[in-house]
Amino acid sequence: QLRLVESGGGLVRPGGSLTLSCAASGRTLNGYAIGWFRQAPGKEREGLSCISRTGEPLNRDAVKGRFTISRDIDKNTVYLQMNNLKLEDTAVYYCAAEWRTLGCTTYSGAYNNWGQGTQVTVST
Repeated sequence: QLRLVESGGGLVRPGGSLTLSCAASGRTLNGYAIGWFRQAPGKEREGLSCISRTGEPLNRDAVKGRFTISRDIDKNTVYLQMNNLKLEDTAVYYCAAEWRTLGCTTYSGAYNNWGQGTQVTVST
């Protein structure tokens, strides 16, 4: 059974950077598309970025140019590099996996394997 564990969250000042990791165990991520999502208090879960099984990224406009998704097949891990963080980026960040042949999606309903989340707080 595939298990996902996020790490790398923390407290950062506006304009700072963080790199989140999504480490998989139990199964290889080959064949899975991976997505990153976040949920702020009182708001719905929001899709941010995803990466296909072949490494093709897709980024939503809200994070385009600031966030970069990547995957390391050997480490069975997907990363989300976040730069120029803003106050409104404060949220719990989740990764999720979908068995998918082509492409990827930032629609959360497509995913059925989720991590437990990691808190990112952007504050002065």
